[in-house]
Amino acid sequence: MPLFHRRHVWLPTRWGWLLLAAVLLGGGVGLVAFAPSYLATTEPAHGADGRGARVLVVEGWLADSELDQAVTAFRRGRYERIVTSGGPIELWVGVPVPWQTYAERGARYLAAHGLADASITAVPAPSSMQERTYQSAVAVRDWAAQTRTRLDAVDLFTVGVHARRSRMMFRAAFGPTTAVGVIAARPRDFDPQRWWATSAGSKLVLGEMISLGWTACCFWPPAPPAEAPSP
Repeated sequence: MPLFHRRHVWLPTRWGWLLLAAVLLGGGVGLVAFAPSYLATTEPAHGADGRGARVLVVEGWLADSELDQAVTAFRRGRYERIVTSGGPIELWVGVPVPWQTYAERGARYLAAHGLADASITAVPAPSSMQERTYQSAVAVRDWAAQTRTRLDAVDLFTVGVHARRSRMMFRAAFGPTTAVGVIAARPRDFDPQRWWATSAGSKLVLGEMISLGWTACCFWPPAPPAEAPSP
């Protein structure tokens, strides 16, 4: 009985290698050029009546400069209420803080920086080591159900390349009955047009691309509860 046998192996020719290199180079150029704009999408919800969302959900962990942009977005829109989201604050650069959760922190900051006259509600999420954005979305969804706040359309305010995946998580939590838009603030840590030039930009863009891919293929949230009929 023979112990070995011959097989034919197909390998690229010189031109084949050049074509493969060109494809990889083109993919790299496309990644550099289009990844930030794809991830950092801004698409406000239209709403059933075409007038847009009335509720702006702001992620409370955003930096101060990014929350300042949320103030501007609220003033420019037709929003009637702000809801801030986020879980417990476990560490804040090693110093004591006056807030228990990022939701509370965001609400206080917005009220103190131009939105004192706005209706702002902090909706904390429970502590979680994973899928914290999804848990925050579920907390907002449950708060709306408990307070009988109708959410036909909401806009999510987040930052930069987090936008597309954050909207995906909120859509998964709210289900098809709520139109979820998103507004991406400009990040403070790097220039989105030159994200590869800094460590912070590279980590965020590449990390969000991987996370978005994993979320799209491997994250299966439970179905949102059916809306209770109005009394």
